[in-house]
Amino acid sequence: MDVLRTPDDRFENLPDYDFEPHYLEVPDGDGGQLRIHYLDEGLRSGEVVLLLHGEPSWSYLYRTMIPVLAQVGKRVIVPDLVGFGRSDKPTETSDYTYARHVEWMRSALFDHLNLEGITLFCQDWGGLIGLRLVAEHSNRFDRVCVANTGLPVGYGASEAFIAWRDFSQNAEDLPVGNIVNGGCVTDLDESVIAAYDAPFPDPSYKAGARIFPALVPMEPDNPAVPDNVAAWESLEKFDKPFLVAFSDSDPITGGGDAIFHDKVPGTKGQPHGTIEGAGHFLQEDQGPVIAEMLLQWMEDF
Repeated sequence: MDVLRTPDDRFENLPDYDFEPHYLEVPDGDGGQLRIHYLDEGLRSGEVVLLLHGEPSWSYLYRTMIPVLAQVGKRVIVPDLVGFGRSDKPTETSDYTYARHVEWMRSALFDHLNLEGITLFCQDWGGLIGLRLVAEHSNRFDRVCVANTGLPVGYGASEAFIAWRDFSQNAEDLPVGNIVNGGCVTDLDESVIAAYDAPFPDPSYKAGARIFPALVPMEPDNPAVPDNVAAWESLEKFDKPFLVAFSDSDPITGGGDAIFHDKVPGTKGQPHGTIEGAGHFLQEDQGPVIAEMLLQWMEDF
């Protein structure tokens, strides 16, 4: 497959993002290799906290959470999904499938980094991918926290999601930074909006961002439905600590927390709560608050 790689100078002098880049390569599923970027902060021997971003953000989304977690000795791993951030970007929307995204992250996190004892925090597509990994490799995870995410199995979508999906497929260009800004309660500074745009010098870099909403399995005939159904069967047996922390102002995933409470046994007895004053990108609105919540939860459970 044809691949683009965002020039390094696009990532210079971004506000509050001075983390050292790390890279690894995974099979692309088409006979080649893809370079994946990840952050690896904190104590190398510390308890692993894995932060997975979604659409159309990148590891920049976690910049205010990483220091809070790292300064107390956690090992904080934050990858950029393929097509986002400093990771490679296949140029054709057909290069991206749900199954490939799961496999690319599985290879990166387990084959290369060999992560174990993981506390996962996942939002948006970070959950669609991360929960599949939890279901298929539950022995590697000690705890899971889900926020503004889900694991759809073809039962339809909210009007807000349908509108977003239609826009993503039909807009002449995706204004990534403004999309993130629109998904926040706070009004982002222009320099922060520009940082979300940084990975995408022009529309040719946005195939992954463009196609992601169309890959969500909202219809019964979506090819990802059987794998997600199987994942739910595994999650219905997952009895390790499972925290649900959705925000109070997200029209895309609002109400999606109920299924986790209903189906995942690990939710029982956990200190669930609503992240107040936060939109879809709750890490942007309330990052340090969420990080402190995670630390307290890890200490207690």
